[in-house]
Amino acid sequence: MLETPANGSRPRASPRTAPPPKTRVTTGRPGGLGTFGGVFTPSLLTILGVIMYLRFGWVVGNVGLLGTLVIVTLSTLITFLTALSIAAIATDQRVRTGGAYYMISRSLGIETGGAVGIPLFLAQALSVALYTVGFAESVVGAFPGADARTVGVITTIAVALLALISARVAIRSQYIIMGAIALSLISLVLGSPLDPASAGAVNVGPGGGTGPLGPEAIEAARQPFWVVFAVFFPAVTGIMAGVNMSGDLAEPNKSIPRGTFAAIGVGYLIYMGLPLLLAARADEASLLLDPLVMRRISLWGDAILLGVWGATLSSAVGSILGAPRVLQALARDGVLPRRLRWLGKGSGADDTPRAGTIVTLVLALGAVWVGDLNLIAPVLTMFFLTTYGVLNVAAGV
Repeated sequence: MLETPANGSRPRASPRTAPPPKTRVTTGRPGGLGTFGGVFTPSLLTILGVIMYLRFGWVVGNVGLLGTLVIVTLSTLITFLTALSIAAIATDQRVRTGGAYYMISRSLGIETGGAVGIPLFLAQALSVALYTVGFAESVVGAFPGADARTVGVITTIAVALLALISARVAIRSQYIIMGAIALSLISLVLGSPLDPASAGAVNVGPGGGTGPLGPEAIEAARQPFWVVFAVFFPAVTGIMAGVNMSGDLAEPNKSIPRGTFAAIGVGYLIYMGLPLLLAARADEASLLLDPLVMRRISLWGDAILLGVWGATLSSAVGSILGAPRVLQALARDGVLPRRLRWLGKGSGADDTPRAGTIVTLVLALGAVWVGDLNLIAPVLTMFFLTTYGVLNVAAGV
């Protein structure tokens, strides 16, 4: 477009107005964690956790190979649909400390977010207990003289101390744990079927000794399909470990979708392959009653112990990093009573929620004292399914 000056001189082109810069939704922490360390690693290590090592054989023994594949696929489908909702929300709005709670509260309102955020915090706190109880169970299985409650309490306190030091220190420790899990899976793939002489027996000692199983014990261990589903489902809820680290990510809007989908894909492939090995190598009785049956069908049995301990500890670390951050966000939004607003404070450059970590530790220790994996897991399933449902509603609003 040409402008004609008042003095009649040569018309000149009017300056073109520059288009406004394209807005970009991002609130990352400068120098924060990336996709691999901040989302993929904690999510995958929580997915490959205590349920895989200590209850997957029990799942196969109860519902068979086909039933196990159905449970894995159904559980992963629920998680995948929720991940789609998380990706839609994460790329459409600012994502800060609080993970799933923050997404829900900014989509449906703080009141609705708070109604889900509190159960989500409790689920994450109970998850810590789930993993440390699993760790204690595996230790007692390998060393019968150990006391499960004592091991569980000491382990829970240890992972809480690690989380109090720094999220970065905790994340770095998970790389070592990932190596231990990879070694255990390789040992399992290269293993062999159970010796027919040991079929129908359960591991009763650190030296691999076995004892016979009676038909009454086998029948008592059987559970219906949906009970088995409820026990297994927490295995695929590891995506929350990465989502809850949103406040520590450099680019949460990119890292959350990429890391979450990658962890779901890798976890699904592993969970679809392991039942084939278990069904082909172990008898029904061993699957039902020996939590460490994987140790007996692996090339190097102790590698499974390393994997169990690494997976349970890493999952516990991931949960105890996530739960206090949800509580911190709830306090900062004023959802909690005024006398609990101090839970919103953070410490250091990483804004570590130390007060929230201590509260999480206390709740986890209470659940550890219960000491029953099969009781804790269904409660977690209820909490996570509720959270997933509201997340999917929030994505559709």
